[in-house]
Amino acid sequence: MAAGKEIRTKIKSVENTRKITRAMEMVAAAKMRKAQERMKHARPYAEKIGRVAAHFSQAHPEYRHPFVVSRETIKRVGLILVTTDKGLCGGLNTNALRMAVGKLKGWEDQKIEVDVCAIGNKGLGFIQRMGGNVASQVHGMGDTPHMEKLIGPVQVMLDAYKEGRIDALFLIYSRFISTMKQEPALKQLLPLSAEEAMEKAEHHWDYIYEPEAKVVVDGLMVRYMEALIYQAVAENMACEQSARMVAMKAASDNAKSVIEELKLVYNKTRQAAITQEISEIVAGAAAV
Repeated sequence: MAAGKEIRTKIKSVENTRKITRAMEMVAAAKMRKAQERMKHARPYAEKIGRVAAHFSQAHPEYRHPFVVSRETIKRVGLILVTTDKGLCGGLNTNALRMAVGKLKGWEDQKIEVDVCAIGNKGLGFIQRMGGNVASQVHGMGDTPHMEKLIGPVQVMLDAYKEGRIDALFLIYSRFISTMKQEPALKQLLPLSAEEAMEKAEHHWDYIYEPEAKVVVDGLMVRYMEALIYQAVAENMACEQSARMVAMKAASDNAKSVIEELKLVYNKTRQAAITQEISEIVAGAAAV
């Protein structure tokens, strides 16, 4: 019964694995609800402040912020890449990184250099393995996004745009569609694109500023960028927990199928061994 002992060991190993995947599935389900609520609460603010920023970009103010001024030529761009810190979440990171690779190759073909701000350990490791230029990074954020952890690395990219070291800034993250569906998204952060501004701006207004245009517009643009980054990270975390729950459920179901198959093989092996022993006993009795 050496073969039977090996099969029993495999069954025990798969059962232990299934216990782990089931526990991870339940943990992800609990975290998913909180992450989805956080993401849904952040969406209205991000959409509203985006609409206000679009109005500003189409108005004719006394002061134009650098974030709404387009550059004539693009020689270097910045990319904020949002991924997860941990794995075991299906193809979530793979899809976002595939989109990033496509954009990086396109920029390389156009002789455009790229600086990357990596939010999340998976994206950071990927860019480093590719030999990309990581201008700033943040990882180990936990299950709740905190703006004080995000704003530092992002500010590096914003300062680079203000100082003219990069000519455009893009954001890649995973957008939450439903619990079963998440898709990678690409968004141009800087400069605020004219097409997007025209879509969001319902009216063309002019403004009166108090105390002065520079103070108001600078404050608005900082809030605008913070809202966009926070929303992207919140969406990515909701996607992460949803994808992990689905992946762990699939792993648990697969483990159950493997256990059933192994038990069937074990029973067949055990029955064959019993049948062989009976045959040997009968043959021995007949010989006597």
